[in-house]
Amino acid sequence: MLLGGAVLYYNATLRLRMFHADFSLDVNRIRDLLRLGLPAATQILFELAAFTGAAVLAGKIGAIPLAAHQIALNCAAASYMVPLGISSATAVRTGNAWGRGKPGEAHRAGHAGIVLGCGFMACCAIVFLAIPKPLARIFSPDPAVVQAGASLLLIAAAFQLFDGLQIVMTGALRGIGNTRLPMLANLFGYWAFGLPVGWWLGLRLGMGVFGIWIGLCVGLIAVALVLFAAWEMRFRTAESKRSISVSN
Repeated sequence: MLLGGAVLYYNATLRLRMFHADFSLDVNRIRDLLRLGLPAATQILFELAAFTGAAVLAGKIGAIPLAAHQIALNCAAASYMVPLGISSATAVRTGNAWGRGKPGEAHRAGHAGIVLGCGFMACCAIVFLAIPKPLARIFSPDPAVVQAGASLLLIAAAFQLFDGLQIVMTGALRGIGNTRLPMLANLFGYWAFGLPVGWWLGLRLGMGVFGIWIGLCVGLIAVALVLFAAWEMRFRTAESKRSISVSN
């Protein structure tokens, strides 16, 4: 209701004439939306399902590991919300600049998003490292659960910067129309790499939920580095093409 009210308010005050638009089906527009939207939705599915899969693996070990997993996951999810919002803003800024034919502005917008997102996540990492047990006690008074949860928060601290990097890069790439690469990166980073490593360390080598989270951490780092490399490569290619056209 609030969102609907906001739409009506801005439609009236800014005279957007939203309800005077042509509502007939535009097959080409729908095709473009699906081409961009389906990979973006699938990317989110792969990422969320990976952490759900980690919860299933943790549950196979026992109740305390599962509780510790949920503690660390809740804390990591809370810190994730801020770079998620920055990612959306980065998608808008890079998309606007890219659409105006100004790749340099889009590149700078992506870097600004990285600074903001990773800067916030660095602060979260410091908090996780400084007070892991007090954070874990918010969720449970059980000493065993607190100890296990605090241990996982140390791993969560290790991947905070990369978590901020990967979500901001996902938004930046989405802004320039590339939603397929983040989908594939999440598929292979988590499901072909991170979760198998976590399963092997946690259940086969006996490292427990700690090993599962190491696998998640490794997978997340791989996703972040691939997306950042793809982002930089895209603009190096654009810059080299521009230099060639200018020289000719």
